Amino acid sequence: MAAATRPGVTSAPELPVGRSGRDALTVALAVAEHAARMLRRRYGKPTRTRWKGRGNVVTDADLAVERMVREALAAEFPDHGFLAEETAASGAREGWLWVCDPLDGTKNFSRGIPHFAFTLGLWCDGEPLAGVTVQPATRETFTAAAGRGACWNRRPCGVSGIDRLDRAVTALDLGYDERRGAAQLELARRFWGQVETVRISGSAALGLAYVAAGKWDLFVHRNMQPWDLAAGILLVREAGGVVTDGGGRAARLDSEFIVAGTPAVHAEFFARGGLEGFR
Repeated sequence: MAAATRPGVTSAPELPVGRSGRDALTVALAVAEHAARMLRRRYGKPTRTRWKGRGNVVTDADLAVERMVREALAAEFPDHGFLAEETAASGAREGWLWVCDPLDGTKNFSRGIPHFAFTLGLWCDGEPLAGVTVQPATRETFTAAAGRGACWNRRPCGVSGIDRLDRAVTALDLGYDERRGAAQLELARRFWGQVETVRISGSAALGLAYVAAGKWDLFVHRNMQPWDLAAGILLVREAGGVVTDGGGRAARLDSEFIVAGTPAVHAEFFARGGLEGFR
């Protein structure tokens, strides 16, 4: 599947081609659709759950999907590295690197709440080149390729036209760290009355995808992991949005603090002091 080229972009980076003759985005989409089917089959059924820490669980579904993804990508791109949430990384972190969260929103999934996602991205030397996020329960697919734009259910998409913070549908995530989660709740309290409304996401991957599709206008998260950002940074950028770290610098795969939104809303957030402005 090819995404539309972004206005003003005359060329896009070439994507690597796998052993099947398909480019990386096409392979990623096929893998994501397979993962979504696996998750739908397991959703709402008893599953073994292991606690990794407060509020952080892993299920048989996480592990089965991650194993499928690792094997599928190794067959197509045997020289590429792979980094995922539930198992150790394989290959180098430099060069071609696939990053995956097999089930973002595991707690929701395990409790029968349909807000969860699969996300997969291809990075090269710290830059995102292709990404897919799928919401299995709603069968929504968000895709992007560098320089080619973003798509929502195979149609070009973009961030919303909201240009004022007080009109912005704003989403936060709490994560698992108690101190950072408390800071996010305090931010929500300060935001209340200064934005259109505040939502708690429960899936960082969907938080970024929703900004890219124009569903949300601002998304703030203080406790990101690389797999949370697998596809989301590229989705927001290619949809015409802005995604930075908490200091306003361009977001990277290792950014723990993410602010993503429409250009105007993102700019107003930082013009008012960013987090410091909402005391």
